[in-house]
Amino acid sequence: MSPRIVFIQGGGIGIDQEQALRRVLEAANVAVEWLRYEAGAAALTKGCDPLPADMLTAVRSCGVALKTKLLQPTEGDYPNFNVQLRRELGLFASVRPIRSQAGLPSRFADLDFVLVREITEDLYSAIEHEIVAGVVQSIKVVTETACRRFFRFTFQLARSQGRRSVHCIHKANILKQADGLFIDCFRDVAAEFPEIATREMIVDNCCMQLVTRPQQFEVLAAGNLYGDLLSDLGAGLVGGISTAFGINHGSGVRVYEAIHGGHHDGMRPGECNPLPLLFPAIALLREVGLAEAAQRIDAAISRVLQQGRIRTRDLGGTASTMEMADAIVQAL
Repeated sequence: MSPRIVFIQGGGIGIDQEQALRRVLEAANVAVEWLRYEAGAAALTKGCDPLPADMLTAVRSCGVALKTKLLQPTEGDYPNFNVQLRRELGLFASVRPIRSQAGLPSRFADLDFVLVREITEDLYSAIEHEIVAGVVQSIKVVTETACRRFFRFTFQLARSQGRRSVHCIHKANILKQADGLFIDCFRDVAAEFPEIATREMIVDNCCMQLVTRPQQFEVLAAGNLYGDLLSDLGAGLVGGISTAFGINHGSGVRVYEAIHGGHHDGMRPGECNPLPLLFPAIALLREVGLAEAAQRIDAAISRVLQQGRIRTRDLGGTASTMEMADAIVQAL
């Protein structure tokens, strides 16, 4: 039977990315039953709920989803739909692979590490209030329960991928209680995985180390804010937005997402880079038992990038979204 996978369309350039993805998957003879939903701004423009209840039910039932970035409306005060989706589905850890891609110019070659980000609390709990006029307080939330769950997931991931070390990224020299608790939980859980070496690194030093000696890292574990910043820094090390994607994990649920997305007012329709959605789709195919098709698509993308003739504007070329998709199909 073909795997059932929920596809969540968030609008804007995600529409172009979806068309390219479908073209490539069809050419690769990928047999998947897609359950397609619109969410975020794409749903609001049609008068629908930005996070449809039946979509959430479908994701929980299938256990796996692929999504473009959920866009915010250009007007009105709405919560961040991407964050809201994570909360509704109970997603607690985001895995961001940082891997060099043949054919993409980057500052470092042969990088292959992962950043794991806790995504339920920290400053992203968005607990804020104005104490008096001109003075605002934002509260950072760190709990032992969430930290232990997060670190246990991180070490299990490291073990499953055969990685030998995990770096815990923190700022406990300043935030002695909040990040102090984060480190204490890291040390306690690490004792359950004696075969994996552990390191502790202050976040500002980690930034410097990433841009000078990134080869030292195998797994980085960070809280919500630090992880958000470091994941984009990591993407910059390997060529930018093309290979940047996230795999968000919950209990029995995984959501593969394109990190890069935007409204068409920032880029004309049909000109966006399709790779930010193709790479999470490849990772998803591997996880649902379609590794051979995933490998063929991955190899085809590498051939197109190394040939260098067909590239979208952000990659230094003039090709449209579908012209690049067609080049990948030809490489297949």
